[in-house]
Amino acid sequence: MVLPAHGGKLIQISETQASSESMRDALEGPSVKISAETRVTVDNISNGILSPLAGFMGREDYENVVDDMRLSNDTPWTIPIVLNVREDFRAGSGDEVTLVDENGVPVARLAFEELYTIAKKEHARKVFGTEDEAHPGVAKVYSASDKALAGKIISATKFSDPNFQKVTLYPKETRVLFQEKGWKEIVAFQTRNAPHIGHEYVQKTALALADGVFINPVLGKKKSGDFKDEAIVAAYQALVKNYYPRNTVVMSVLHYEMQYAGPKEAIMHAIMRKNFGCTHIAIGRDHAGVGNYYGPYAAQEIFKDFPDLGITPLFFREFFYCTKCEGIASEKICPHPEADRLNFSGTKLRKMFQAGEVPPKEFMRPEVSKAILDMKDPFVE
Repeated sequence: MVLPAHGGKLIQISETQASSESMRDALEGPSVKISAETRVTVDNISNGILSPLAGFMGREDYENVVDDMRLSNDTPWTIPIVLNVREDFRAGSGDEVTLVDENGVPVARLAFEELYTIAKKEHARKVFGTEDEAHPGVAKVYSASDKALAGKIISATKFSDPNFQKVTLYPKETRVLFQEKGWKEIVAFQTRNAPHIGHEYVQKTALALADGVFINPVLGKKKSGDFKDEAIVAAYQALVKNYYPRNTVVMSVLHYEMQYAGPKEAIMHAIMRKNFGCTHIAIGRDHAGVGNYYGPYAAQEIFKDFPDLGITPLFFREFFYCTKCEGIASEKICPHPEADRLNFSGTKLRKMFQAGEVPPKEFMRPEVSKAILDMKDPFVE
């Protein structure tokens, strides 16, 4: 039996292929120019990744989410999905609003519901746990308008990234695929990095308990020093090809802008993977965190507040290579001191790659290292 979508219904909004004439007609009414990141959000709503949302939140849902981490109908939800609009935007009852991309091309139609105001500092404090603008999620809130437009998406053009079409699946596709494979227990693995040995051991530990693993790398806006999208995909393809039994892994990318909201974002990651059809999600140390804003295992502790989430978290401690154990271990099973441990440091990895060095096999599979070293520049500037 396929796991029900979050909220009980997988949202599917009709796709349109807008002609030049219909585009001109659409622009005669109210319109909103949206960023590339918001364009992706439209696609994620339209294709059920953000079910049960069928559009951008109104005031009631917004206030429930920031105050109680639930939609107004009591469905678990931790980060508001809002559409910020310019201060002078106007629309009225019965209006259809056209969303246009950064090139001015119409990409979606909304049925207007309401306009409301967001208190930015309160939003930052309640969603991210800080008002510090050094936090990337907070900085984005402060830089946006405080006016939000609520409305359901009537139709949308299909979003397509030609570089990743072959590794992009939507919930309606993964749900069928999991059934065809006969998988009943599927563990989702969220990632925004190329895989080192620690990541592999989390995945394989999960795989030992389930029928399959759904590796779902996040593609989109990154911080300076992060792996580029192309590097992440190439690295995972090398890992799956060389180190996993056949028919045990499905990999599909997820176009999504990280919020770096720590524990609250961990819940959102679980909700999205539930919509893909996963029954479990792996949650590790510092999941979706940034800097020192959240405790190392805060993203695991928050799941206690959501017994009705409908997807089961699998909690993992941090893995490392222990020279005394002569293998991969975690603090839960290894008694040896820090001096005997080789920690999987992203900073150390980056320095090795920038120097043209191959990381040791205890750190990263050689085929994965090669896939990254074969790229001219695998890191975001």
